[in-house]
Amino acid sequence: MYPIDEPEERPIWRDPRAIALMMAASLTVMTAATISPALPDLEREFVGDGQSFLIRLLVPAPSLAVVLVAPWCGAIADRSGRRRMLLAGVLLFIISGSAGLLLPTLPMIMISRLCLGVALAMIMTAQSALLGDYFSGKTLHAVSSGQVSARNLGGFVFIVLAGLLATISPRLPFAAYALPLLALPLFWRVLVDIPSSLGPLGNPSCPSAGRSQGIVHLLALGQLIVTMLFFVMPTQLPFFLAEEGYASPVITGAALGVLMLAGGGAALGYNWLREVIGLGWTWACGFSLMAAGFAVLVTADAEIGPFLACAAIGAGYALTIPPFVALSLAATPAQRRGKTGALLTGSVFLGQFLSPFISNSAISQWGWRVSGLGLAAAFGVTALISGAMSYYLRRHASQARQKAVPRRNL
Repeated sequence: MYPIDEPEERPIWRDPRAIALMMAASLTVMTAATISPALPDLEREFVGDGQSFLIRLLVPAPSLAVVLVAPWCGAIADRSGRRRMLLAGVLLFIISGSAGLLLPTLPMIMISRLCLGVALAMIMTAQSALLGDYFSGKTLHAVSSGQVSARNLGGFVFIVLAGLLATISPRLPFAAYALPLLALPLFWRVLVDIPSSLGPLGNPSCPSAGRSQGIVHLLALGQLIVTMLFFVMPTQLPFFLAEEGYASPVITGAALGVLMLAGGGAALGYNWLREVIGLGWTWACGFSLMAAGFAVLVTADAEIGPFLACAAIGAGYALTIPPFVALSLAATPAQRRGKTGALLTGSVFLGQFLSPFISNSAISQWGWRVSGLGLAAAFGVTALISGAMSYYLRRHASQARQKAVPRRNL
């Protein structure tokens, strides 16, 4: 077993548990990204069955399964332990994900996709709980941001790999779901359940159960909203670019690649930025970048505009997401971290699932320009609120420290 109370100065890249949890987090993007390039050819393969509608459900099906199953996973993780759930989830992920390589009918592939969502709910719930069990303070924020970076950079690699495999056969991208088999020995060796009397599990500074539950629900709601608005990019960007005269899939792929790479790079710098300017101002920077990105997307005339917008939005999202996870886990008592992990997992995937419905309605009613400027205004106001709250809390804390210092007798 690896030691629990580690110096927070130790780089997370030297902690195998942190590496394992970041690798597990990258499976979130792999779920949808791996199959996307193969959808057109799959539709042609099954067009004779009259089931083209099912083709369009193959990508969101796992997200819906995650939302439905995550609460049960959270309860089981708190009762039976996180390690077994994560290992079982990875095995189910490998089997159900790669099953599409051989399954003969589209309904059977759809069932495998739903099973893939169940596996992902198990993995993400367990790894979120383990994240809170193993780490606290600065290290918790560092690993949370590292997971965001792993998701972005891993998503870029998975999309490129899936695109290459799809040029050979529409079924071959399903084989990529067997890749976590290479990481399974690492998960088995370094991930262990921690007794509640050790490490961050026994953190006496954790808020009371009632108060922590309110904090966690508020943070999960914020994560849901931010995720829902961010996913306007991967779900609507191809249609926006086509309307602007950039219908080439190469342009769309390059823009989404910039989105992921910018997010991966920004997440690597999150912990340094938080140390320099504080959490509230880091949040303000992230929301400001997203506001600027959406404004540039719908107003810039230059051909480079969409790429600049994608870079700003991807970087901003990477700076705003880690605090939701770190603060939620820090506010949760040890015996409820499984439920908190489930809530955080469900909020992300519910946001992804709802995003196309909300954005389609807004764009149909108001158009791209008004909708984009509305998103920019919403993120801009949120940035101002984050900055103002950070300034107020710092000033209040400074005044409290000054009052606590006793005056010298004259």
